[in-house]
Amino acid sequence: MEEKGFLGKEARGKRAPIGKVFLWGILTALAVLVLYPVFFLVSGSFMGKDELRDYLGAVVLGSQGYADFPLLPVYPTLCHYIEIFLDSPEFFVMFWNSVKITFGVLAGQLVVGTMAAWGFAKYEFPWKKGFFLVYMILMLLPFQVLMLSDYLVLDRLALTDHLLGIILPGIFSTFPVFIIYRFFREIPDSLIESARLDGAREWQLFWYLAMPIGSSGIIAAMVLEFLEYWSLIEQPLTFLKEKRLFPLSIFLPDITSANQSGMAFAASVVTFLPALLVFLGGQDYLEQGIMAGAVKE
Repeated sequence: MEEKGFLGKEARGKRAPIGKVFLWGILTALAVLVLYPVFFLVSGSFMGKDELRDYLGAVVLGSQGYADFPLLPVYPTLCHYIEIFLDSPEFFVMFWNSVKITFGVLAGQLVVGTMAAWGFAKYEFPWKKGFFLVYMILMLLPFQVLMLSDYLVLDRLALTDHLLGIILPGIFSTFPVFIIYRFFREIPDSLIESARLDGAREWQLFWYLAMPIGSSGIIAAMVLEFLEYWSLIEQPLTFLKEKRLFPLSIFLPDITSANQSGMAFAASVVTFLPALLVFLGGQDYLEQGIMAGAVKE
């Protein structure tokens, strides 16, 4: 019996590595499928116009045949990046507009969102649960539902053709409140009461207690909001009329010429890089924020 049990354990030990190899093979294949569009994007940005025309002529020019795309460019070139950085001043204008919109929204959310989350998490006031429920409902509503009401309000305030028309609604977004609220709820009430007994004022509780302890949730919310507002398309197209105010996310759909496909590849890479760097820098905090948002009270 002991020999049989030993053989059974040995057989299971052999099957375990095979199962792991099979699982890793599936995960690797899925990862390649997910990352291929990114590789396709980067590779295309280093191809010349003639090379892209030969490979993608059936798509961008409507010619006969099928589109083909090699893994690496045959004759790598930086001409598309040079064209963007040196011959496309509108690219820098739109890039700066994206910076102003994104960081304007994040700065406002850092003030409004953290205070609202702290109030919901640690203070009692009439209709608290009802207000928080309204917050959650607003978070679930897509932009298309609120588009008309937002437009009417911004038009009344004469902000329909101004960057503030994009920034102000973003500042009062409910999503960062939901994320940060979960982290503030984890702060023990006994710690807050002890600080009050030591003479701490309410603003000191918020600044010296809530902000440092809830920093992981705050960073997670800021990372998610950066990824959202860096790639805005619907709001700028709805509220902005002048092209000089468009953010960088509108620059890519504006490239319509078949001969500018290489420029579109390069512009996409440049637009993608800031979001990738922010995501990689805040990945750990982002995971914590997702886990905290999944916890039910």
